[in-house]
Amino acid sequence: MLSFIRSWLPGLPSFQWSILSTNPIDSVLQGLTGACGISVLCNLMRVYLFIKCLSDPERLSAQRDRLRSPRFFTEILHLCVLSSILSVVGARVGALVVLEFSLRAVSTMLSTRKGSQNSQLFLLCQYSLGCALTSSLSFLQEGAPHRTLSLLLGAGLAGLLTWHTQALVRHVGTMYELHSKQRYCGVCITLLTCWHDIPALLTTALKITFAVAGMAAVYLINKDFLSTSEAMRFWTPLTICYTLLVIYMQEEQQQNPSEEMALQTVFVRMGGLLILMLTVGKWLDVLHILVSLLGEVWCLLRARAMLEVCRSQDCSDSEGVYRRGAERWSPNTGSPRGHSPPSPSIEASSR
Repeated sequence: MLSFIRSWLPGLPSFQWSILSTNPIDSVLQGLTGACGISVLCNLMRVYLFIKCLSDPERLSAQRDRLRSPRFFTEILHLCVLSSILSVVGARVGALVVLEFSLRAVSTMLSTRKGSQNSQLFLLCQYSLGCALTSSLSFLQEGAPHRTLSLLLGAGLAGLLTWHTQALVRHVGTMYELHSKQRYCGVCITLLTCWHDIPALLTTALKITFAVAGMAAVYLINKDFLSTSEAMRFWTPLTICYTLLVIYMQEEQQQNPSEEMALQTVFVRMGGLLILMLTVGKWLDVLHILVSLLGEVWCLLRARAMLEVCRSQDCSDSEGVYRRGAERWSPNTGSPRGHSPPSPSIEASSR
């Protein structure tokens, strides 16, 4: 049957049906693990944003209602769609997505002002995180004697974490405001004292994840090349493409991006990778990039409410940082507080 299908594609000699040669069970388990990782990230961010809205009820009360826990059926549908997309996308395209986001994240962290926050980056990296988990699993489990069993245990652990974080979102959305005042719930008391540490926890986890995924991505890309010259023919245009994308993202970071700008950025990034794969890649990679575009758009649309809350909170936090910086200088002389300007009598005597 497979040879009959191939006979209808005489003009595509470089088309490799590698997706059919891999174990479909392993692909599904890797995709499920990646989808669960995305769900855990979104659930923790939802908890953080909800508690932060409660800290300023006058200004953020309208946004708080948008962060309530979604319906169970919606969460299951979201998990199934992401699992299917990540299962279909190959390791090669997943590795390209990981490298692109890693460069973009490093550029963002270097250009961010000290004291300012960019919580949108946690939500913009959803699909890249899923690709990072699947690429890492492909690299770490390659050649393992009990690969399917290991992936099954990993998927089970990821599912358990997802279930607990979803339960935490439901509990915080319904009972946190009451329990934090009466102080008789251990979970709410813990969140009351350390909810500020959630971004730092996520940052550390993402750094470790993408560090491992970066090494895995380089290995997964290079293992298909038979010679150094062949590798250079691929890495040279890839480096140029990623450099242009980073420059484009640097210009976009100068302003607080809207939802339309975020979607436009996704199309530009995936369009650049699509052109690159049409030039030096394979036809299956082109198909995987189109599927990745669907995954990116799905993740952004799913987190639309949280992205809007992040934009407004990042703007308010930046204004607070600028205001605190301005208060360190006296309004009339422009000198720091505690250092008064020289008096006229002293200046006259010195003359």
